Amino acid sequence: MSHPDPAPSVAAPASTGKQVLLPPGWAAPRGYVNGVAVQGRQIFVAGQIGWNAQCQFDSDDLIAQTRQALVNVRDVLAQAGATPAHICRMTWYLVDKREYLHRAREIGAVYREVIGSYEVAMSAVQVAALMEDRAKVEIEVTAVVPG
Repeated sequence: MSHPDPAPSVAAPASTGKQVLLPPGWAAPRGYVNGVAVQGRQIFVAGQIGWNAQCQFDSDDLIAQTRQALVNVRDVLAQAGATPAHICRMTWYLVDKREYLHRAREIGAVYREVIGSYEVAMSAVQVAALMEDRAKVEIEVTAVVPG
């Protein structure tokens, strides 16, 4: 008698307590995960855009704005005692889907540089515009600190 395969999961470092969710038979996604389960204190980071701490844009380049938005996310998380490793969910709002896809490798490199891990349930959507006219990307995050 065969037993059904248990739902596969990927163990995460003990410090994050994350369980990556991958249904049986599904191909592993590239650049994100389908789901994450974790218990602990939730931290909600509002959409961060690519401007600096003085609310000024240093660049109109998508990659530079992405780096700055991710740094902003990291800085907000630090105020709650969290790190990028605690991120469970991330939503990207982009004004140009084609540029995002064309520059995906550069975006991935910046993501790994600032955030590090791809164990994040992630969505990306194109929007007609963001509230700040010069903004090309806005990134919203939910993190969970175990304990």
